[in-house]
Amino acid sequence: MPLQDSDLAIKEMERCVNELKMPGLEIGSNVNKKNLSEQEFFPFYKRAEELGCALFVHPWKMMGSRQMEKYWLPWLVGMPAETARAICSMIFGGVFEQFPKLRVAFAHGGGSFPITIGRIEHGFNVRPDLTAIDNNVNPRDYLGKFWIDSLVHDANALEYILKVMGEDSICLGSDYPFPLGEHHPGKLVEGMGFENGLKEKLLVKNAEQWLGVSV
Repeated sequence: MPLQDSDLAIKEMERCVNELKMPGLEIGSNVNKKNLSEQEFFPFYKRAEELGCALFVHPWKMMGSRQMEKYWLPWLVGMPAETARAICSMIFGGVFEQFPKLRVAFAHGGGSFPITIGRIEHGFNVRPDLTAIDNNVNPRDYLGKFWIDSLVHDANALEYILKVMGEDSICLGSDYPFPLGEHHPGKLVEGMGFENGLKEKLLVKNAEQWLGVSV
């Protein structure tokens, strides 16, 4: 969903939800280099909350791409950083505080956010003059209030994000059919030896909660 014009974006969202019966939409991690914390996007979030429209944030237009043109680094390094940028922007910008019923999920296991939450929280504590400008709630308090997907390609990483985010906040992610996607969607989750209840959450139930649907 293009967001450079919030009014037009809202009209298209209403069409997608009301006419096409879509449970959610995908948006980028920035809008023409603007962070998702910008006030101009708040009317869109407000209407999404009212409509019960789930949002999926996927990284694109990665910051620093010109400085890492070789080795596919924008996709390998830039995308995880871009996703963390989007999550932090929405937290520090007060998006989740102002729209507590907004259902948002972030791609690729939340990017580099889960592994840096300690650093993010520490920065919030030691430099509130720089971080708590628009929202004075500890970033860690928002864990469990948004979703990430399971696309991390690593068993240890999946175990880690489960500990950080909680077993109710991770949905199946595949990135299918792109090269960085999981070629057999759900294979990592299915091969982890999780008990059936947790496996069902990761494969189905958490996505139902995020999308507001029942399979």
